[in-house]
Amino acid sequence: MKIVTGIIKPFKLEKVREALLAVDVSGITVTAVKGFGWQNDTTKLYRDAEYVFDFLPNVKIEVAVADNIVDQAIEALERAACTGKIGDGEIFVTAIEQIIRIRTGETGADAI
Repeated sequence: MKIVTGIIKPFKLEKVREALLAVDVSGITVTAVKGFGWQNDTTKLYRDAEYVFDFLPNVKIEVAVADNIVDQAIEALERAACTGKIGDGEIFVTAIEQIIRIRTGETGADAI
């Protein structure tokens, strides 16, 4: 079992959700986040004044998936989130030691 975490542009959220549901991902956690990468300290001109944007708004998506669909989930997330421009985001994959569904007590892959 793995946690697949994606940091994506907010306007790509709906497309990513649809792509993940299409590969049988059963639940998604979404968090609004801010951060920067290669595009840090971007200077923008607004009403004749320069502003430096340190942190840009993004969305963090987390999904727990069984080992047999990890590659499909990664591919779906990557395909749906990509614009081809700097700042598209990242995908992180982390191993899960244990999952327990609180309501039923189910564990492991049954709890996903």
